[in-house]
Amino acid sequence: MTDVLIIKTSSLGDVVHQMPAIVDAARACPRLRLTWLVEEAFAPLVRLHPSVADVIPVATRRWRSQLGAIATWREIGAFRARLRRQAFEKVIDTQGLIRSAIMARVSRGARHGYDARSIREPLAARFYDVRHTVGRDLHAVTRNRLLTGLSLGYDPTGDVDYGLRSPARTEGQRYAVLLHGTSRLSKTWRAEDWIETGRWLQANGLQTVLPWGTEAERLLSERLSGEIAGSRVQPRQSLDLTARMIGNAALVIGVDTGLMHLAAAYRVPLIGIYVSTDPGLTGPMGAGRMAVLGGKSGPPPAGQVIDAAERLLA
Repeated sequence: MTDVLIIKTSSLGDVVHQMPAIVDAARACPRLRLTWLVEEAFAPLVRLHPSVADVIPVATRRWRSQLGAIATWREIGAFRARLRRQAFEKVIDTQGLIRSAIMARVSRGARHGYDARSIREPLAARFYDVRHTVGRDLHAVTRNRLLTGLSLGYDPTGDVDYGLRSPARTEGQRYAVLLHGTSRLSKTWRAEDWIETGRWLQANGLQTVLPWGTEAERLLSERLSGEIAGSRVQPRQSLDLTARMIGNAALVIGVDTGLMHLAAAYRVPLIGIYVSTDPGLTGPMGAGRMAVLGGKSGPPPAGQVIDAAERLLA
């Protein structure tokens, strides 16, 4: 077996966008043993991937907020020792940031990554032994597939396949997941539009499920649920259970957020709502049915989203 370390630490959407490259690598090089270094919050999701043999969690987000604590430095030391303990044939940093490049440098193995022209933080390229040119104007999924293929010596071909196994279907009412939470206020869709869309879904036999991750998102979920009769606020749960919920949905409607890409990965009918960002480089990609609405010019109205939902559910 050939041991290879993949470094893609965050965020959630980036982690999901790496998965097709994992599928490519496992198919092109059957004797690979793939280890994935990822932020601890996303480790439960990575462990769902059948082609990932081992997961190394890292806690840079938590460490940054607790740098004055002795326990933090002990954790950092243990993490460094874990990286140094195992030798890899190749270390591939598809994150392309200085912090991920430092992790690659600490690791034992031939270090591959983007060259300075292909990367947002050009200094990171200095940490790699082998540097590859990959167009920055390509979709994130394509960039990950190309870099991984160049590093391992194959040409990625074929349709995008995330490799996640569909969760076992559960009995109960068919439902639609409304992903209203996102990292920036400028990406949010109006509450009135969510309410109109949710009421249409309920009237057409789909219960609306409202997950949340932060306190502000919980409050909005409760507000929306109060206006959408029969809807359900999903309790906060681990990422692997959230993935199962999304994989079992009849429809997912989401703004520009990482969870939306899980719907694409599971080939669940999906409507992506863009309010102020361009979906061209990081929008949902996959073999399932989907509609991507809105963009930098502004959000779609609720009527347009409802029309798309009607088409996808037909």
